[in-house]
Parts: sequence; structure tokens; C-alpha cells
Amino acid sequence: MPQHYLRRLTGKERTQAANRELAFFLAFVAGAANAGGYLAVRQYTSHMSGVVSAMADNLALGNGGLFLAGAEALGAFVAGAALTALLVNWGRRRNRQGAYAVPLVVEAVLLLVFGMIGHRWEEGTTLVVPATVMLLCFTMGLQNAIITKLSNAEIRTTHVTGMVTDLGIELGKALYFNRAAAKQQVVADWAKVRLLGSLVGSFFSGGMIGALGFKYAGFGFTLPLAFVLLVLAAVPVIDDLRRPKSYSTAP
Repeated sequence: MPQHYLRRLTGKERTQAANRELAFFLAFVAGAANAGGYLAVRQYTSHMSGVVSAMADNLALGNGGLFLAGAEALGAFVAGAALTALLVNWGRRRNRQGAYAVPLVVEAVLLLVFGMIGHRWEEGTTLVVPATVMLLCFTMGLQNAIITKLSNAEIRTTHVTGMVTDLGIELGKALYFNRAAAKQQVVADWAKVRLLGSLVGSFFSGGMIGALGFKYAGFGFTLPLAFVLLVLAAVPVIDDLRRPKSYSTAP
């Protein structure tokens, strides 16, 4: 990819087009990582609605250990999102080009750690399931917060439930019968429909390719996923390394 494209995609200066394009990449990676997580621990680690529901069920049934495991997963997801906020705000205050790119580098490293853990498991080493679940939840929280921060909460990459809900709302608008005399017409936002449909498709495609990749290449499939993230993040991070540090007076 050309340098100017990568700089536009993950650099400090944001546009709606760049936000959408980056979201497609991240939704794909999230879907693939989710597939790897399910292969390793039989649990989807981006689905916090399911985690919280399971926590409630286990607490009601007296399964304290499973409740605590769910709480740890939820806490890890929140902590990942919090780390993104810290890194992005730190970068913004210092006028860094890589304010949004650095969390992608962290995510790439975490995926490599997950791949190493999974590789050891394939060799016969016991897999520490709770720690692995927490690692993946932390990674998904970190990634979802990246696109949330840079798009001002307009786009998510792992929250498929929300995306499908918004799709249904827009399709409901499209089916609504407007009377000609009505002052306010109910009109579907087809640009939003295309965006949401593309993001869901990217997540699905990532999940399918991830499932095949982890099936045939094992946990080594985390290498190309991490490589994609590092390529996306590289140019703004290198720009910062080459330029003198400057500080913003923004609060």
C-alpha cells in the first residue's frame, strides 16, 4: 500500500472515508481473531452481551467460579478499551501522527502472544484457558475502542449486534409508507445501510477465513493477522520516530 494511503488510513488527521476503510480492515481482523479464540477456548471473546448474560445465569445457579471467570473476561475487555483511550489521548496531547496507530501495534503484539500460547498448546502444553480468554477479551476491547475513538462513536468493529440492530432500523424506515401530505418523511439512510452491511460482511469474511486459517495453519495464522495490523500502523508511527516531539496545548 502506498505511504500516503496508510498515513491517511491510520494517521492523526481523520476523514469519514478513512474511518470507514480502516473499520473494514479491523472488522475483518476481529472476525478472524474471534475464530481463533473459539478454536482455542470454545468461547467468542468479542461478545460481551453473552458474557454478561452467562455471568447472570451462573450467579443465579450458584456457579461462583464461572461467574468470576465471566467477570474477569468483562474486566479484561474494559481494560483493553481503557488502554486505547490512554494511548490515544496521550498521543493527541503530544500531537503525534500515530495517536491511533500505536494501539494497533499493541493489538498486533497481543495477537502474536496469543499465537505463541496456542502453538505451545498444540505441542502438548496445558492451555491456561482463563488467562487466554482474558488476553483475547483485552485485545477485542482495545480494538473496538480504536475505531470508536477515531469515529466519535459512529462506528464499531466487533459489536455485530448493534450493527445488525441499526440495519433493521434503517430497513424499517425503508418499508415505512409515507403519506404525501406528511410534513416529515421517514427516509432510510442507504449510505448507512451500505456501511453497516459491509462491516458485518467484513466481520463474517474474517471469521470464515480465520476459521479456515486456524484449521489448516494452526495458531501460526496469527502471524498474517498481526502483519496486517503492523502494516496499517507503520507509516504514522515511523513519522513520529522521524520528527521532533511537539506538545499540544489542547486539554
